[in-house]
Parts: sequence; structure tokens; C-alpha cells
Amino acid sequence: MLNLHQLHRSLLVIGSVSLSVLVSSSCNSGKSQQHAEGVSDSTDYMELFDGSSLTGWRGDTSLWRAEGGALVGEIVAGEELTNNSFIIWDGGLPADFELIAEYRMTGNGNSGINYRSEELTEPLFALKGYQADIDAANTYTGQNYEERGRTILAFPGQYVRLPEVSGPISDYAKGNIWTAGEEVESLGERDSLRMVIKQNDWNEIRIVAKGNQLEHYINGTLMSKVVDDDVANRKFEGALGFQVHVGPPMKIEYRNIRLKNLD
Repeated sequence: MLNLHQLHRSLLVIGSVSLSVLVSSSCNSGKSQQHAEGVSDSTDYMELFDGSSLTGWRGDTSLWRAEGGALVGEIVAGEELTNNSFIIWDGGLPADFELIAEYRMTGNGNSGINYRSEELTEPLFALKGYQADIDAANTYTGQNYEERGRTILAFPGQYVRLPEVSGPISDYAKGNIWTAGEEVESLGERDSLRMVIKQNDWNEIRIVAKGNQLEHYINGTLMSKVVDDDVANRKFEGALGFQVHVGPPMKIEYRNIRLKNLD
């Protein structure tokens, strides 16, 4: 931290630098930071959705459409699903990356963003892998859920380490929770974290995947973190897709979907 004499001397030498910039540049560390270390400016991001078509995406077009500048997934009454369905990005298999998008959910349903996932041949448009969960009640929004795998890896408010295990997944996945997980630290009370999420409005979701560390943010707040040391079950790259979930009628909208690969 600069003392007053050093600050004064610096301002004389660099007259174009304002005091506010100097102060802000020395005070952006800590668990409450809104941007992960190494994040660059917006020019480094690739737009994944053109706002007007499903170009570059594969999914069930009876469930997904482009409308009003958003990628929209909708389940209507009388046409409920028997399996979760994804719209899958066709641009590659991201490994280390940062993904930022805005979402808005209406209805009583469930959605999420899958990443580092495996696309299954049956059922069609199904993914298996890590998921940044989103639900209308905001009970699970921001948690890390492994679709068709180890189930809930970290609830909202949890920083969890996943140790190496042996044996089938069913030995550890009990009651939709991965019981082998070890909580490292609390990131906050779930009721308090829920307050940062806007109901029936646009929210920003951010996923940072770097090596075996996975972080989920909602509106700049870290909701869950996973360090995956489970060599047999973890993944370092894979498909990216957005979900509509079995259950009641619902609509999920995504817009301003941006991806940046991390070195």
C-alpha cells in the first residue's frame, strides 16, 4: 500500500493517473471479488449466440428457439418431457474457460448450463457432466450438479473438495448427493446467497473452469466451488449445453452468451 508521500510523488510524476484509479487497483482481492484472477476485458470473449437464430447450436427445435434476442427453451402444458433435453453448442469442447451469460426464468421449472460434458447417443440431446444449476425457486441456483453422474457435488454456499474414490458411483451417490465430498469452507448462508438472485428478471451467471477447479457465480457472487481430485470421474474438457428439465411448464431465456478460453 502506498504511503501519502509516495502517493504524492507518484501523482506528480504521472499527472494523468487519478487517485481513484490508484486506490481501486490496490483493493480488488479477497473472496468477495467479482472477477476471477486472470480475467481479461470483454474483447477476449467469443459470442456463442447471434441473437436471432440457432446457428451453431443443436437441439430439439420443438423446445428451443431464438426469440427477442434470446435463446429460449420452453416446456408447455400437455407436452411435458420424459427426459432432460439440451441445446448443445457445436463450436468445440471447451477445457479451461470462462463462460458468462444472462438468464431469465419464468414458471416453476429447472434449467442449467452443462460443461465438460459427454453427449449421449440415447436419449437424443442428452448430456452427462458438470452443471451450473438454475431453478425457479432459487433453492439450487449456482450449485454444482453432475448430470447423469455423481449428482450434487456442492450446494450453494459450499466450497467442496472431491477426493479420489474407487468403486461404482452408486456407492457414493446417495439421496442425490455425492457423499464422498469434503467441505473445505462455507461461502455464505444459502438464504443470504439467494437474496442476490433476481426473481423473474435477468441475472448474470458465470462459470470459471480452470484445471480441476470449478467456480459458479451469480450476479458476481461466488455460489459454489469444487476442487475435483476424483481422478476416475472428473473431466477436463467436453461439450457445452443449456438444459430444459423434466417437470412443470417453464421457460428459460439466455442472452449475451460469451466464452473465453483460459491458457
